[in-house]
Amino acid sequence: MIEHGYTVSGMSCGHCAQSVTEELSAVPGVTEVSVDVETGRVTVKSTEALAEDAVRAAVEEAGYTYEGTAALVS
Repeated sequence: MIEHGYTVSGMSCGHCAQSVTEELSAVPGVTEVSVDVETGRVTVKSTEALAEDAVRAAVEEAGYTYEGTAALVS
């Protein structure tokens, strides 16, 4: 299992988090998505490395701005 961290802007509520979760869950290999609306942090677990373009496209399809990768804090 690989864990990825991303920063997404424009989210403000639970519906926002649900939209991002649904789109990212459709990316091949993704097994789990966790969204923190307050910080804009999105954590994705997958069975394989994810192409940044695929993540960006999923976030933009949900209607939000992909800001880039974020360091994961254990």
